[in-house]
Amino acid sequence: MSQSAVTAIAPLPFELVYSDGEPLETGWHAMQMPFLGELFHLTMVEQGRSDYYVGGDMFVYYSVKQAQDVAQGKPYFRGPDVFWVGGVSPTPIRKAWVAWEEDGRLPDVIIELLSPSTARIDRTEKRDLYAQVFRTPEYFMCEPGTWKVEGLRLEGLAYRPMVPDEQGRFWSEQLGVSLGLWHGTRLGLEGTWLRLFRADGSLIPTSEENALAERERADAERGRAEAEAKRADAERERAEAAEAEVARLRALLGTLPPDLL
Repeated sequence: MSQSAVTAIAPLPFELVYSDGEPLETGWHAMQMPFLGELFHLTMVEQGRSDYYVGGDMFVYYSVKQAQDVAQGKPYFRGPDVFWVGGVSPTPIRKAWVAWEEDGRLPDVIIELLSPSTARIDRTEKRDLYAQVFRTPEYFMCEPGTWKVEGLRLEGLAYRPMVPDEQGRFWSEQLGVSLGLWHGTRLGLEGTWLRLFRADGSLIPTSEENALAERERADAERGRAEAEAKRADAERERAEAAEAEVARLRALLGTLPPDLL
């Protein structure tokens, strides 16, 4: 878990900023961010956990000085594209993650979706901020186009690269799943997506995939039931035909002269 950065303070003499008005980079970014958020939630449901918070494309305030600078219009990072904090209440819905309102807690997992305009900062300034100030245990980056995924784990005050598995995926000790690439269709759009995988290599399914799998299981069960019913009907018809043949033969025997019996 991340280290406490600040303690509770009195109300601020200025308003917190909740949006910088900057649009997301591409349609892929706009789809991938909530997709990851959904997968984080589904992963926690599978694990029976409710003590977590998932955020994305929102400010993370780690100090009052930072908040004051943002309020005065000074340039500051908006916050991670997607982040996860464990051991906290999922409610209330936050407009921003404010560390001093969260017992000093900061993200335990951060994912940045790189772009030409952010890649350098994500790999340098943000990396140092997340390691030295946030003390975030795990930091992942995904670069669309090159489809390079990087996993970093905190050691001391610096990140060290994680070693991917044979599928090029990175195991998250915080989340209990792996992060890796998957090619398929998401909301009607075929492409490459960053997804979560169980320890056995299977996907954490989306709600739609779960519903589809359930329909397929129901269809398969219905198909098996129909096939069994057809087999039962065929067996009954064979039994009835056999009984009819026995009755016919008995009737035929009854018409034969006694000396032929």
